[in-house]
Amino acid sequence: MSGAALQVRRAQPRDAAAVEALYRELVPGDPNIRVAPEHLAALEHDPHDQLLVAELDGVVCGSAFLTLCRDPMYGFQPYAVIENVIVLASRRACGVGSALLSALEANARAARCTKLMLLSSASRSEAHAFFARAGFDGERKRGFVKYLNRA
Repeated sequence: MSGAALQVRRAQPRDAAAVEALYRELVPGDPNIRVAPEHLAALEHDPHDQLLVAELDGVVCGSAFLTLCRDPMYGFQPYAVIENVIVLASRRACGVGSALLSALEANARAARCTKLMLLSSASRSEAHAFFARAGFDGERKRGFVKYLNRA
């Protein structure tokens, strides 16, 4: 895709429908997915939670969410958690995911985070290979999830 214009930025209220469509691709069939413009407005300037979108030629085609968590073990120096990394299937291998992860890492470094963590569904082996290429170690720790307050 030479010449394609790729931009990563904070999500804005006008991105709600595009982000919701991305989440529906990430978790097909989940009836609980709802992305409201007012929620994106609240996140737009939040110092601890960052929803980023990637636009390729003006079309939102990727998204990722970063949360900064204060760590009392290290004097409240934060660590960061990445969630809901998704790139439209038709836009994978175009640098979109790499641009998103680079922006998240830059934001985490700027916040002096000690580490970046993420979870990925066990069945997403292509995503796991992508995360490993981006420098994430999937061998040293194991993630656990307990879902709460879901219909």
